[in-house]
Amino acid sequence: MDLKLLDVEPTEAERVVVDLFNGMGRDQLLPALHAVNDRVGWISQGALNHICRVLHVPPAEAYGVASFYSLFSLTERPAKIVHVCVDLACQVNGAKALCDRLTDELGPAGAKSGWLRSPCLGVCEKAPAALAFEAGEVAKEQLLAPTHAGEVIAVAAAGPSPVDGERAEVPQAGDPGLRLLKRVGVVDPESLDDYRATGGYQALRTALLLGPSGVIREVTDAKLMGRGGAAFPTGRKWDATARQPVRPHYLVCNADESEPGTFKDRLLMEGDPFSVIESMTIAGFAAGCSKGYLYLRGEYPLALHLLRNAIAKARERGFLGTNIMGHEGFSFDIEIRRGAGAYICGEETAIFNSIEGFRGEPRSKPPFPVEVGLFGKPTVVNNVETLVNVPVILAEGSEAYTRIGTAGSTGSKLFCLSGNVSRPGVYEVPFGTTLGELLDLAGGVPPGRELRAVLLGGAAGGFVRPDELDLPLTLEDARAAGTTLGSGVVLVLDDTADLGSFLLRIAAFFRDESCGQCVPCRIGTVRQEEALHRLVGKRPLSTGAADLQLLREVGQVMRDSSICGLGQTAWNAIESALDRLGCVESFGHEEAGS
Repeated sequence: MDLKLLDVEPTEAERVVVDLFNGMGRDQLLPALHAVNDRVGWISQGALNHICRVLHVPPAEAYGVASFYSLFSLTERPAKIVHVCVDLACQVNGAKALCDRLTDELGPAGAKSGWLRSPCLGVCEKAPAALAFEAGEVAKEQLLAPTHAGEVIAVAAAGPSPVDGERAEVPQAGDPGLRLLKRVGVVDPESLDDYRATGGYQALRTALLLGPSGVIREVTDAKLMGRGGAAFPTGRKWDATARQPVRPHYLVCNADESEPGTFKDRLLMEGDPFSVIESMTIAGFAAGCSKGYLYLRGEYPLALHLLRNAIAKARERGFLGTNIMGHEGFSFDIEIRRGAGAYICGEETAIFNSIEGFRGEPRSKPPFPVEVGLFGKPTVVNNVETLVNVPVILAEGSEAYTRIGTAGSTGSKLFCLSGNVSRPGVYEVPFGTTLGELLDLAGGVPPGRELRAVLLGGAAGGFVRPDELDLPLTLEDARAAGTTLGSGVVLVLDDTADLGSFLLRIAAFFRDESCGQCVPCRIGTVRQEEALHRLVGKRPLSTGAADLQLLREVGQVMRDSSICGLGQTAWNAIESALDRLGCVESFGHEEAGS
């Protein structure tokens, strides 16, 4: 390829890390960008030039990819940087006061002051949160959660501590009724022997006895629905992929949970990483996949460490690789791909583009991934929670599995409780548990406070009023009530919450995270935020009628004509706040903010 590069050379440190990718293809572009960022803290023009030369990528396209992700910088910044979350759960737990203190002590957010404002970091149960990063020969990352200004200031100066193996915790740890969370906080997540002593890899053995069609039949009969928000039947997806004559087939585990308020997959990966690897192996066997990619969001350093360990030990013991568990002809392996801060990469086809070395923009469908997916081949995409249900199904049998939950929503579900709640965390309950019962498990709102609203499903979800707590948490009941369970977010707001600022943060989130590919979303998310800014704090409210009408029109256009779920759902929470909570009447009495 005749590349036209600028006359800028990499530093010796940049050259060394990029040269490790010699002989590789474009699909290594994201790992190469990570390698440079990990070594020097930012991506210079010289480093980008050398990446283009080594991987044979046109420089304009490489720039487009590097500039797509929020964790990368194309302008010089210090080796040490702290990303401070300002998203929904952190916003209602003191993020503004934290940022104000940092501004006073360190200066306004930016590379020069050593700290940046960040979207959700996925540790909402420990809000407020920050992620500290330091580039070097061995890059270091540390999640600070819950944190405070003094700690952030100290870490910004001294740098993060390396991953220390802190164990994941769940409020229900040790509860004998748990199935998906039974090992979290109980079993050593770095020990394959501990995993096997608690039933690990029995499900894979069962799968190998049943055969691919038998596994798919069990998953189908269990009525397992996707747990990432779309609720597509898992068995049907696997079967459609397995039937494709084109080879090879791929499996992608979507571990890029970037929906504000979502952190269940992180808890599973940190607390039970071997179950994720076993589940992927079973899925690969059933769908005829020879390779799996685990696409992990870039803000999860502990999960990365534990998953790498789990993959390495599984290979050593014959649970990954060739002729797995002595089953002649079954070969499967897993590669981790780190995301770099892009909510849109949670969309199943945007993941493909990201892995292949392109901007993480969604593709038009059809064709669907089961026919034309990663590298143009049939591909299964499931999220972590969906996959870890499969060993449970194979251990219990599909009939027993369907006895838990409801006819339309079988099994148990993980919910992420955060915000103004006494005991935040991930909770596992059977489908059909009411919202009120779930809140009671988490201790309700803090003493002396009153419940104002609950956001179900995250920024792309909808609000529920205090008088609707008898809502059964099932796919069908949520749909009938005009809301959604989404990815399992249950973000609680008490009477201290500033709803106007909360909605503005949702609007700003979608504006920032829109990939810009389609006009309805690219323009609509901006217009939505502008109209909300004019409404929040407006007096008298009667002059806001035009903006309310504009919000509805823009929201409907985004829903009807955006290319993917981001634009299609960007209006959901704001619409539900207007219609379900009647919050427009209070906008005039709330202070604007973002």
